[in-house]
Amino acid sequence: MLPTQNTTAIRTAPESPQPTRLERDLLGQRTVPAAAYYGIQTLRAAENFDLSGVTLAHFPKLIIGLAMVKKAAAAANAELGLLEERRFQAISAACDQLVAGQHHDQFIVDMIQGGAGTSTNMNANEVIANLGLEWLGHAKGAYQHLHPNNDVNASQSTNDAYPTAIRVGLQLSHAELVDSLALLRDALADKRDEFADVLKMGRTQLQDAVPMTLGQEFGAFATTLGEDIDRIAGLFDLLREVNLGGTAIGTGLNAHPDYALLAVAHLSRLCGHPMRLANDLIEATSDMGAFVLFSGMTKRLAIKLSKMCNDLRLLSSGPRAGFSEINLPARQPGSSIMPGKVNPVIPEAVNQVAYQVIGNDLAITMAAESGQLQLNAMEPLIAYKLFDSMRLLRRAMDMLRTLCIEGITANRAHCLAQVNASIGVITALNPYIGYDNATRLASLALATGHSVRDLVLAEGLMQKAELDEALSLERLVYPGRESVPESV
Repeated sequence: MLPTQNTTAIRTAPESPQPTRLERDLLGQRTVPAAAYYGIQTLRAAENFDLSGVTLAHFPKLIIGLAMVKKAAAAANAELGLLEERRFQAISAACDQLVAGQHHDQFIVDMIQGGAGTSTNMNANEVIANLGLEWLGHAKGAYQHLHPNNDVNASQSTNDAYPTAIRVGLQLSHAELVDSLALLRDALADKRDEFADVLKMGRTQLQDAVPMTLGQEFGAFATTLGEDIDRIAGLFDLLREVNLGGTAIGTGLNAHPDYALLAVAHLSRLCGHPMRLANDLIEATSDMGAFVLFSGMTKRLAIKLSKMCNDLRLLSSGPRAGFSEINLPARQPGSSIMPGKVNPVIPEAVNQVAYQVIGNDLAITMAAESGQLQLNAMEPLIAYKLFDSMRLLRRAMDMLRTLCIEGITANRAHCLAQVNASIGVITALNPYIGYDNATRLASLALATGHSVRDLVLAEGLMQKAELDEALSLERLVYPGRESVPESV
């Protein structure tokens, strides 16, 4: 017999309603949480664009860029007598809080949004206005004392403030990306030196080619990544050109004639990068070419990283039935059914990051192409994917360096044994025995299992001392040099 259930209702105290404030906009009025620094337009945007789940708060450098643009604009307006000193000080103090990393949780709008970034701009305007109101001693929402549009957004449009903030945010992110890239390059260079005397077979098309050192292989990784450090810096210079002061479409409507140059000068001082005003503000308002170029650079870096990780996975394959030339650090058990299996999880994760960055580049390409006339309404997606690519690449390179590259070891004896067993060394004997003899001996070695060295000596084609010299590490991997690197 089933036990009888107690059907007595459990009485709980009703939750106290959260305090709210009433705000109004073009579409009417809404209640906003009283503690919130954002306002009604931000609230509407958060409700409308429940898409990626990735809000502006995920990208602190973008928020800092927005704050720097707003402070620079306020400084220019105050200098021109368009903003009273007390309001300028309030805006400046609010922006300083955001630059210091405070209140970023108030940026609740999804990175993907309609309106060409208006929701992002208003999120910043409202948060800065309400922080400024507190500084002035007023309640949040008392916009008659400091208005999000009239004061914080003075002499601006979303169409110049937002793209300028994106560029500033990318400038601020640049150092972190380059630092991670440089550290990874240096870690690979350390392995180049550590493995300088490890003789191994090089391969082309996954077939035995000619000998090289493992150090040379890792040195090539270091070189190819090092090339991108200067290239990234060069492309960042393109992102220093801004349209601040162009307002809605680049004509500068509602801005003082001297405002643009003043605002950009203040912005350069605030962000520490020499931003410059575009020559043609109408062109700069609609053109996304700099973003496309920089996205292509992130894709290039992602492809290089992914190719290198493909190589690391091949070189470490095994441990008994693969290449097994290097050992990657064991990071976690690799199978729920195969005991003892350890997978190359770190390179695999980097591969997947690379695929995401490549996908981001395609999204940026399509968004840049989709602009019409004097504006590109798809700029929020461009911003989202650029910041996402930079964050993913930085994290992936840090992970690869610390959890993989720094702990790689070489299977020295196995690498040398593969060289001695390979017919690929026959290429080095072409100058001594001729191409026809080399081809014949290569086929014979493959058919009989004898080494190339044994067959050459058996047929008396070379003396042992001469053969040893021809197949020495110095001749095989540093041909034509009078000396080899000191680390060898």
